Amino acid sequence: MGVAAVVLVVDQITKYIVLTHLAVGEVWNPIPILMPFVRVTHITNTGAAFGMFREYGVFFAIVAVVVVIGIVAFYRYLPPSQGWLRVSLGLQLGGALGNLLDRVHWGNVVDFIDFRIWPAVFNLADTAIVVGVAILAFFLLLSKQEGD
Repeated sequence: MGVAAVVLVVDQITKYIVLTHLAVGEVWNPIPILMPFVRVTHITNTGAAFGMFREYGVFFAIVAVVVVIGIVAFYRYLPPSQGWLRVSLGLQLGGALGNLLDRVHWGNVVDFIDFRIWPAVFNLADTAIVVGVAILAFFLLLSKQEGD
């Protein structure tokens, strides 16, 4: 659960910095040469990934609560030897909590990482969730191959 706590704290700190220093829609890049590739763009998102389903914000908050409960319940039964699975769930839990806190507190998720080649702006919580799911998928594929 330490991974989840670190993700949650870092996610909320970065969002606080964005909220207090940039207006919605404002763009900032401390390294101008990187502007064509990456920049900080403050946007809000009431929907899911890529801003889809904006009218279902409450639904996504409920889903996040269910996911958090499921991860916490499952995590208790993992043996200490399942380190990568624990990291995976910690990343997903921290990310889900970070975006859930945004939804509860602001009514939307604060996004700001804007890779110009990617179709959407996202945040550290989103990144943690994606990396956590990728680790979980790898873990499951590896487990399946070992079982064959």
